[in-house]
Formats: sequence, structure tokens, C-alpha cells
Amino acid sequence: CTEISEYATGGISNWRDFLATAAVVRPMLGISPSAWEEAQRVMGEVQAAIVVACILERSATINSAGGYLRGLTTRAAAGEFSLGPILMAQINSKLRDMKRRA
Repeated sequence: CTEISEYATGGISNWRDFLATAAVVRPMLGISPSAWEEAQRVMGEVQAAIVVACILERSATINSAGGYLRGLTTRAAAGEFSLGPILMAQINSKLRDMKRRA
């Protein structure tokens, strides 16, 4: 999820920078404070920030970022969520884009 770095004022060199940048991006995506707080509570701060970064990457194809995050949060609360598939989808999407450009 590289697009989030474009919103980091001084770059992202550690988790604190990443978390701060996710907090900046969250309202831009239309994710409410309550959805964000619930995601952080259920998933943990870092995992919720990673999810927001992935949502940012796919924002053109996600109609409601807040609704999408709430859905993932519900799945996480039920023990039915893993970051692995989301991250693999991002990697595969980047690889497809690179092949198309080549």
C-alpha cells in the first residue's frame, strides 16, 4: 500500500509516522471517527491503519470506505478477518499493473 506515503508530510520512516498518516487519510476517505475508533479497538491500531492504507489504494473501486471498514471490523470481531488476503490482493493488483505497463 504505497499511495498513503503521498499524504505523509515528512515521509513514513516508522510506525508512528504510518499511524499518523492513516489518521490524516481517514477523513479524506469519508471514514467516520466512530468507525475508525471501533476498527482500532477491535483490530488494533496498526492493523486498522494498514486496512485504511489498503482502502486508500482501492478507493476508486470502493463505494463507501466507512461501510467497508465497518464490515471488516465486524468480521474481525467475529474472528473471521485476516490481513493476509487483503495484502495479497494489493500485491497481485500491483503485479498486474506492472505487467500491463511492460
